[in-house]
Amino acid sequence: MEKNNKFDTSLETLTPEGVKFVLSPAGPLVRTLAYGIDKIAQWTILVTISVAGVFLHYTTGFWLILILNFCVDWFYHVICELTFRGQTPGKWLTGIRVVRSDGAPVDPSSSFLRNLLRFADTFFFFFPIAFTSMITSRGFKRLGDWAGGTLVVYSQRTAKAPRNITNFLLNYDPVVPQAALSNDEKQAIINFARRYHLLGKSRANEIAGIYAPYIRNGETDIDDAAYLLGIARNLSGKRLSLETVYPKETK
Repeated sequence: MEKNNKFDTSLETLTPEGVKFVLSPAGPLVRTLAYGIDKIAQWTILVTISVAGVFLHYTTGFWLILILNFCVDWFYHVICELTFRGQTPGKWLTGIRVVRSDGAPVDPSSSFLRNLLRFADTFFFFFPIAFTSMITSRGFKRLGDWAGGTLVVYSQRTAKAPRNITNFLLNYDPVVPQAALSNDEKQAIINFARRYHLLGKSRANEIAGIYAPYIRNGETDIDDAAYLLGIARNLSGKRLSLETVYPKETK
């Protein structure tokens, strides 16, 4: 039976390599539950800080409590999302996570922007701004998601890929290209390595064959995909961030 797109909340996205996959955005109810769990976690941290402050000097303890309360209130979500690959404790317990709108892992700027706008989303009692934005937008985006270019999706709809792609790249000999690569070229090669498992060997070589000949110098002992993965292995040795969560390929 063909899907009725009017009632289908899933979002199809396309990687730069032409691989289609489906994201399943989390709705208001499960996100509210996750938010409630996170508020309990925040309150627990704040109470612990307040109790600890009692045992400090009055002036020192008072200011320390204020500073730590500010950090917990404003940076709890950002720190959790960047540390635990898009998940806070509440999101982990409810099986959802934050990703960028194209399905890529959330980055610092996206996480900061989406959480900076949280005060606007939750300005009134019962958060009518957040709920109105979510129920009237495709993908259940609140204002912070629009600003940060993010989505909250069900993590069980994503494939279980290696947490650190560096281990996968150990299968390839590092390659140092003769010509200097720009930052955009380095990032493109890293993204190619991240999505290699979605492509398959044949499709990966087809895509790599478009770009690799321009930077190769006549090496013929390895195919184009292996050549680019070798460069990615070399870049990973320079401590580029390669951790990611891969969306599941559409069946």
